Amino acid sequence: MNHIEGEAIAPATFPSLRGRRVFITGGGSGIGAAMVTAFARQGAHVAFIDIAEEPSAALAARLVDEALPAPWWRGCDVRDVSALQNAIRDAAASIGDFHVLVNNVASDDRHTLDAVSAEYYDQRIAINQRPAFFAIQAVVPGMRQLGGGAIVNLGSIGWQAKSGGYPCYAIAKSAVNGLTRGLARELGASRIRINTVSPGWVMTQRQIDLWLDAEGEKELARNQCLPDRVQPDDIANMVLFLASDQARTCTAQEFVVDAGWL
Repeated sequence: MNHIEGEAIAPATFPSLRGRRVFITGGGSGIGAAMVTAFARQGAHVAFIDIAEEPSAALAARLVDEALPAPWWRGCDVRDVSALQNAIRDAAASIGDFHVLVNNVASDDRHTLDAVSAEYYDQRIAINQRPAFFAIQAVVPGMRQLGGGAIVNLGSIGWQAKSGGYPCYAIAKSAVNGLTRGLARELGASRIRINTVSPGWVMTQRQIDLWLDAEGEKELARNQCLPDRVQPDDIANMVLFLASDQARTCTAQEFVVDAGWL
C-alpha cells in the first residue's frame, strides 16, 4: 500500500544496532538531530558534537524525556581539528570505541564566485570537507580493535544537479565520494565499511525558514519525481540501514535519497 503524505510511518528496527556505539558530527539539529534520535531509539549508545550548544542540550533533554539514555555530547567547532579529534577520543574513553561514525556536519551558506576570498574558501573547506577525513582518522583505530565498523559520509545532490549559489560547498561535497571510494579498500581489509548518503532538498527547519519560498515550491514540483518532501527522518533511515549488519556487504557506494531529483 502506498504511503499517504502526513501518515505516520512505523520505523524499521535493526537489532544489530542495539548496544552499538555511534558518533555523529553536527548532531544537534536538523538531519543530525534526526540521526541522533533514530540511533538512540534503536538502542544504540550515541555521542555527538555540534557548535550550537543550546539546541544540542535541548535534544539531549528530549531523549531523556523519552526514557532513552542521555547521549554524550560536546560543543565543538570542527574547524579546529584537534578539538574534533579530542572530542572523539574523549567520547570513546567515556562510552567505548565506536562501531559507527556518521560524518554529517556541513554548512551550505550561499556565496558567489566573485565574493570568495582565500580566507572564506579555506573556512568553507574547514567546515564541509576536512572534518570528515580527520574524524575517520580518529575512529579507525578503535574500529580495528572492535574487528570492524561502518562509516557514513553525508554528501549532496546539489553539485550533481548543478545547483548554483554555493561553489565552495559544491567543491567540498563533490569530494565526499572521492573520500568514500579512496578509503574503501584500505578500510575494507579491517571489515570497516564506508559509504556516502547524498540527500536531496531536505525539509529541515533551516531550509524552510531560509529558502522554501514560492519559487522553491515550484522547484520541488519541477525536479522531484515523487510529490512528497524529503524529511530528515528519510535520511536517518538510510543511514541506519548502512550502519547495520543488514548492509554488511555495502561499501564504496553512494546512496541517493532525493525523491528522484537526479
